[in-house]
Amino acid sequence: MRHTENVERVSDMEEVPVGFLLKTLLFSYILTGAMLAILAFLLYKLGLGEKIVSIAIIVIYVASTLFGGFVTGKRMENRRFLWGLFMGAAYFLVLTAVSLCVGKGNIQVGNSFLTTLVLCAGGGMLGGMLS
Repeated sequence: MRHTENVERVSDMEEVPVGFLLKTLLFSYILTGAMLAILAFLLYKLGLGEKIVSIAIIVIYVASTLFGGFVTGKRMENRRFLWGLFMGAAYFLVLTAVSLCVGKGNIQVGNSFLTTLVLCAGGGMLGGMLS
């Protein structure tokens, strides 16, 4: 009986649409780029303060991961919140990898690092729950 359970788990893992998940992640980053471009334009035209820009960046991260989690949750039939959480965590990992490459490996693991992880994963999970 346990052998059957393991086979079902393996078959569930084979049904993971990797291509769809990568497309959703890519679209989340396209959405992030568009929103950051709008923010840059507003910063240029309105001279926004540092605090407002920091808050806007957080909102952009959460909105992008919420969208990715929502779309992923719509596609998956069960455990949508976990799929959303996975998408938010994947978004954060790509964000971290790009930051490592651009920043030449200088990332400080502190409060803002962990806060960004929680916001990205939480935004994705919320999107999955709302789907």
